[in-house]
Amino acid sequence: MTIVPKGFQFAVAAAGFKRADRNDLGLIVSQGEAAAAGVFTKNLFQAAPVLVCKELLGERPLARALLVNSGQANACTGAEGLANCRATLELAAKAAGIAPEDVLPTSTGVIGAQLKMDKWAAAAPLLAANLGQASAMDVAKAMMTTDSFPKLSAKAVALPGGEVRVLGMCKGAGMICPNMATMLGFILCDADVEPQAWQEILSFAADRSFNALTVDGDTSTNDTVLALANGASRVPAKDAKSLKLLRAAVTEICQELSYRIVQDAEGGTKVAHITVRGAKSNAQAELAARAIGNSPLVKTALFGCDPNWGRIVAALGRSGADFAPEAVVLTIGGILVFEKGQPSPEDLDALLAPSMRHQDVEIVLDLGAGRGVFTLLASDLTKRYVEINADYRT
Repeated sequence: MTIVPKGFQFAVAAAGFKRADRNDLGLIVSQGEAAAAGVFTKNLFQAAPVLVCKELLGERPLARALLVNSGQANACTGAEGLANCRATLELAAKAAGIAPEDVLPTSTGVIGAQLKMDKWAAAAPLLAANLGQASAMDVAKAMMTTDSFPKLSAKAVALPGGEVRVLGMCKGAGMICPNMATMLGFILCDADVEPQAWQEILSFAADRSFNALTVDGDTSTNDTVLALANGASRVPAKDAKSLKLLRAAVTEICQELSYRIVQDAEGGTKVAHITVRGAKSNAQAELAARAIGNSPLVKTALFGCDPNWGRIVAALGRSGADFAPEAVVLTIGGILVFEKGQPSPEDLDALLAPSMRHQDVEIVLDLGAGRGVFTLLASDLTKRYVEINADYRT
């Protein structure tokens, strides 16, 4: 049974935005005002819900509800899209009995189409009737697009003042390379925490999870992670120890969700754990890891279970990271593959075959240039990925 933070209710409805046979609208409502935080896509073409969310949080870091729809991105829709987004807040607020400015919107789906406002108007009463009857899992399912399974993670955390609960959910399988993929994420918590500290916790966790994964190198127009902490447990998280414990729990949940996104990559069969260490800085390590994780040649080698270390080294060499090639050491699955500018003399194909057949493949590079480190989760690239995205709008 999923651990659910106190003071939250859930609702879903089948609005028929893309298909008539599934829930595609979700609402999460806090019983009281909650500290609200968000991290958003850095794509310059930001969807209407991203712009509205940022505006609302800029005015005050508090909220009561999170609204999500799948099947319509409401991106690149101009002034009409912004007006429609604000109209959906009115509908959701009426369904929940709260003020429109207390609702934070998110959307996912095809870019460019205007929201089907007649379907929204028809679905809003269904949300109202369903509020408190649905589960967190129901909302996680309603936000899915090309996902093959819902993504949910939760845990109880013992703070000095008592127990609090944290729950996270997300959607994402393709168009994933968040830069704060099409990805949406929600974090719910019942701790009593100040808004600024809550934002710092979310930003810290996102940088070590959602911003450290890639499926295809694409950053969406809609990437959003929102977090609410409503204090319903009456347990404070305001001293340094409590905040550290809460930050660790939120980070762990976000990392679990990130793993599931890469695990569910459209057509994906592999999760590559790419760690670059010994770089001149953490930023240099990230530069190197992303060049490898986003390389189509590395990805297709992973799909084929081909231990083609040359593709990894070549991607590293063009990454822009500063290092001496002869200092690089590469291991795959803990097996030495490359050092001193040349491959290991062992029969690498035979040695690496068992590791390459696993779902999880560990790739570690030491650049021998400093203390910088970064770990990236990356998927492989498969025939099924091409099929899914070739037919995405049909």
